[in-house]
Amino acid sequence: MEIAKLGEFGLIDRLTKDIKPQNESTKYGVGDDCAVLHYPDSEVLVTTDMLMEGVHFDLTYIDLEHLGWKSAMVNISDIFAMNGIPRQLTVSMALSKRFTVEDMEQFYNGLRMACDKWNVDIVGGDTTSSYTGLAISITCIGEARKEDIVYRNGAKETDLICVSGDLGAAYMGLQLLEREKAIYYEQVNEIQKKIAEAKAKGDTQKISTLNAQLSTIATPDFAGKEYLLQRQLKTEARGDIIQRLREANIRPTAMMDISDGLSSELMHICKQSHVGCRVFEKQIPIDYQTAVMAEELNMNVTTCALNGGEDYELLFTVPIGDHEKIEAMEDIKLIGHITKESLGHILVTRDDQEFELKAQGWNPL
Repeated sequence: MEIAKLGEFGLIDRLTKDIKPQNESTKYGVGDDCAVLHYPDSEVLVTTDMLMEGVHFDLTYIDLEHLGWKSAMVNISDIFAMNGIPRQLTVSMALSKRFTVEDMEQFYNGLRMACDKWNVDIVGGDTTSSYTGLAISITCIGEARKEDIVYRNGAKETDLICVSGDLGAAYMGLQLLEREKAIYYEQVNEIQKKIAEAKAKGDTQKISTLNAQLSTIATPDFAGKEYLLQRQLKTEARGDIIQRLREANIRPTAMMDISDGLSSELMHICKQSHVGCRVFEKQIPIDYQTAVMAEELNMNVTTCALNGGEDYELLFTVPIGDHEKIEAMEDIKLIGHITKESLGHILVTRDDQEFELKAQGWNPL
């Protein structure tokens, strides 16, 4: 169905008609000029992300349901990175005419699955037309007690530097998808060139044969690389880590999520906290599939882990007194410690050489 047949408000009604608020702070959601929220005893956290087709995502290899999931998760992750609890979300989209009502329903399916996982209410948004593709703007609202909020500027000398999960897998997944996309289009372009030549000669039989070849180009074989694709296409916000830290009575001194790469995020914490850092290459957590893919692409796996981005793991610092607690926690890795600002930002390699750490992660501008 064409979106124009429903119109803006018809589309919004169709996508949100059965959304029921789950949070007490959501007094009124979709359906009026504003959502109504109430936070009497806590601080309100607000984060916004823009996702642009051709810059942040490629519909050649991500379907709209996964895109909806990822669009929500990257914002929910920001709330967790402040040690908060996500509560509400708004979604705005600019759509071109190539998208149908059914396409938007798929997007909202993914969006709602991500929100349902963390009990987040969809409370509003906007839609408009676009001449250049799909643009998505998500705003997530959360809450936290004033004393629980963790900023980037709280790291202190001797604090331990920790990360959740593993790093570099999402970037390797992107490299894999981009490689297969290039191979696919190379095959398509070659066949289309031959079709154009056959048309010039009026060879209808060859045109028919080539068109058949065009429709049967082999689907890439991703066997053994499923984890890399999952990390790129089905982003997970690490609310489970936040919950475990609370249960262990650990309050990070500084924290952020790893969206642009470990090196860039660590430099943000150091700059805002006015400290230095010392990170050990051998301690950086890297999955086996990530290492294999990096070798296959002739890339340095540590560079990928430091600069790849889109892992959405948590990078945080804790007081040195929490060392034993951190060591006992699954899926958290101690990778270094905070130093005086004058000592710089050092990466210690596997063979004990020292290099200045540089922020070389994703820059959208």
